Amino acid sequence: MAKRLFGTDGLRGTVNKYPMTAEMALRLGLAAGTYFNSGSQRRHSVVIGKDTRLSGYVFEHALTSGLCATGMDVFLVGPIPTPAIAFLTKNMRADFGVVISASHNPYHDNGIKFFDKNGYKLPDSTENIITEMISDQNWEWEYPEQKNIGRAKKIEDSLGRYIVYLKNTFPSQLTLDGMRVVLDCANGAAYKVGPRALEELGAEVFTLSVEPNGTNINYQCGSLYPELLAAKVKETRADIGLALDGDADRLIVVDEKANILDGDQLMAIFAEDMMRTGRLKDRNLVATIMSNMALEVFMRQHNGKLTRTQVGDRYVVESMRESGATLGGEQSGHIIFNEYSTTGDGLMAGLQLLKILKERQKPLSEIAGLLQLYPQELINVVVQQKTPIEECQPLQKAINEAEAELKDKGRVLLRYSGTEPKLRVMVEGEDAEQVKKLATELATLVKKLLG
Repeated sequence: MAKRLFGTDGLRGTVNKYPMTAEMALRLGLAAGTYFNSGSQRRHSVVIGKDTRLSGYVFEHALTSGLCATGMDVFLVGPIPTPAIAFLTKNMRADFGVVISASHNPYHDNGIKFFDKNGYKLPDSTENIITEMISDQNWEWEYPEQKNIGRAKKIEDSLGRYIVYLKNTFPSQLTLDGMRVVLDCANGAAYKVGPRALEELGAEVFTLSVEPNGTNINYQCGSLYPELLAAKVKETRADIGLALDGDADRLIVVDEKANILDGDQLMAIFAEDMMRTGRLKDRNLVATIMSNMALEVFMRQHNGKLTRTQVGDRYVVESMRESGATLGGEQSGHIIFNEYSTTGDGLMAGLQLLKILKERQKPLSEIAGLLQLYPQELINVVVQQKTPIEECQPLQKAINEAEAELKDKGRVLLRYSGTEPKLRVMVEGEDAEQVKKLATELATLVKKLLG
């Protein structure tokens, strides 16, 4: 088995450094095209979208070359949110979809992730097969006859299709007339489609970060920097602020009083609404191990349950598909509504929240006070190697001691990032000072042992 190339959300890294090179993208196109081209006589197709990074051109052309060489027809849709590719792949009956994006990372990173024909992210098993093909330098590609080489075509109406799809998830009897909305698009993939979708529903939209230049994506804006959004909400006296990340698959919200709401707090709002209306199947909410303990307590108090998965919205979706759950998400702001979508969608989540506000005719600050979050400290430590934590005895000993100190009133979680050379140290509990002390001590030890 070749070393796994794919992390929790596709292939990702620094541009022009392994594995994010043009050569790798070309081989990835060849491998994916070979895998998805079953050899039948019909034409096979793929949808490719990207965010606004300068390097998007590099990987778009390299992937297209590899895919066309294997006989795949390529539909290029340009800068568009990741969830739009999931939708378009299924809508256009393509064999699979490709997104060129590093999500919330800075512009000098980029990534490549796949969706299958039904709009779901590929399982690990499929990614492993593609990895084997790429890693084998002696792999013999089965090129088709010259007349069967694929064609590349730009799809001009992709944004319009996605806007119609988004609007169809919003009740037809409602509009956003009278709503003042601040939207921060992170200079990313939603810079065109986001404002248009809200305006077409009647909202008065104040935009932030909608002037991408190839290098300013996620730069001190978007879901990672909601303080900018909060200030604009105050300035404009808006009803709500919505902050997306670079590929618009996650959402962070600011209420009319400029309070910031993360993914856990949003999931509580959606879960309560869906339980109240009987739409939360089995009263089950799916989230990851990173979600705050308060969310688990909240669900228990409402006669519901919280199912936890490993980090990554793909794993949330897998659990939802297995159980039939109708709602899931991540603390970082990925929210998945199984009724409408196959992946996290920041704009859709924003519309579902606006729907609740319009139906209840209450300000967000009155609806949002559902969770009293446990103090949580998260420290990212750059590491030189990703040694399994259980094999690092001094670190494991420190974790056990920290857990013993917290007793049953908190928890400790250490996990390696699937997209960066970092180990994430998370501690939460009832005592904020204790939580901060334990997290700092563990992070210091990690830096000493692995940094």
